[in-house]
Amino acid sequence: MGTPEMINNDNRSEQAESHLFKPVFGAAIGNMIEWFDYASYGYLATIIALVFFAPGDRTAALLGTFAVFAVSFIVRPIGGIFWGHYGDKIGRRRTLIYTITIMSLATFTIGLLPGYAKIGVWAPLALMLIRMVQGFAASGEYAGSASFISEYAPKGKRGLLVSMVPASTAAGLMFAALLTSILDYYLSPGAMQSWGWRIPFLIALPLGFGGLMIRLRLEDTPVFKELEEKDPEDENRGLRALKPYWGKLLIAFGIVLLNAVGFYTILSYMPTYLMEEIGFSRLHGTLITLVTLFTYVLILPLIGHLADLVGRKKVLMTTCIVFVLFTYPIFLLLSQGGLWSVLALFLLGACLAGNDGVLATFLTEMFPTSVRFTSFGLTFNTGNALFGGTAPFVATFLIASTGNMFAPAFYLMAAAAICFVALLQTTETAHKELS
Repeated sequence: MGTPEMINNDNRSEQAESHLFKPVFGAAIGNMIEWFDYASYGYLATIIALVFFAPGDRTAALLGTFAVFAVSFIVRPIGGIFWGHYGDKIGRRRTLIYTITIMSLATFTIGLLPGYAKIGVWAPLALMLIRMVQGFAASGEYAGSASFISEYAPKGKRGLLVSMVPASTAAGLMFAALLTSILDYYLSPGAMQSWGWRIPFLIALPLGFGGLMIRLRLEDTPVFKELEEKDPEDENRGLRALKPYWGKLLIAFGIVLLNAVGFYTILSYMPTYLMEEIGFSRLHGTLITLVTLFTYVLILPLIGHLADLVGRKKVLMTTCIVFVLFTYPIFLLLSQGGLWSVLALFLLGACLAGNDGVLATFLTEMFPTSVRFTSFGLTFNTGNALFGGTAPFVATFLIASTGNMFAPAFYLMAAAAICFVALLQTTETAHKELS
């Protein structure tokens, strides 16, 4: 015989075990679609620079494109608080329905925008505005999907199942990279600049509709339903309940730093880096980046499972050490070109997976159900706003100002060191029941 609490936890685990596929697939496929939308901008950055900014200075136009990329992240902390607060009050499912709808419509609108040649300075301003809407929607997606899956998953499989969130994000990036590569191969540079670049943005509407239909068929998590039964007036949920957790929020922010810099440097900025610094063609640079994405997707569930076995903290801290010791040598290898670049990108993908395969699980376990979505959304999106969205711009600026093509490696190493120090302040969260 067990206590009522133990019996309740056992029932929750059994219920989650028997209904895993539908919520995991629903959260992951929607996340993949949203990040396909978001990634298309990064992969088409060099063309967007030509379409939306004044001609003449290629570097200035590219910096402008990445500045718009970074500015769209300004709204992410606001969106993280907004979606997190309402996700903790009205439920994860309803929030995820809203985010995918807004994201798809905003991305579709980018595909309809006229360029600089037609409307002048209004073109980059319109682009910036719609990118901010994208950022607002995306700020609720990752935290919402992770919280949704985490609250369905049994504790012994939580790391493995929540790793599907970053895996689906990378799948969206891969889809975007493949589509842009196909367009580059079959279309002339003139056709790509004229209309080809619009295709990934325009197909966001039917893709988003498909993801929306899936999410409409989901139910909210058993953990959240229990919370609603205990606190039907929702007075102690969301933003107003965060005050006791400010110390943990600061630590979580430090932990997010490596993901923010690493994800957007390695998976978003890398095609541009290969083209501008290593001398690859647009098509070659995008295709070879698929090695990183493929490695990342394959290794993520392995890392998630490992974290279920040995703990989240050990895996995350080991990854920080690997980044500090090996990022610079990997960038040296990357500069050699050919198969050496393929190997280097494989290693970068593996290093990043070591962090991202555990981070989402760790963040969901750090906070209780009443503030889980809010705290995850706030820390993750603030870190990504300050250090993720700015990563392509900072990398481009550091190279231009120092003349050192390996400057992004040192930026990654610094982020890993800060993450390591933050992790020292935490306790292990594996094998705990979500409260």
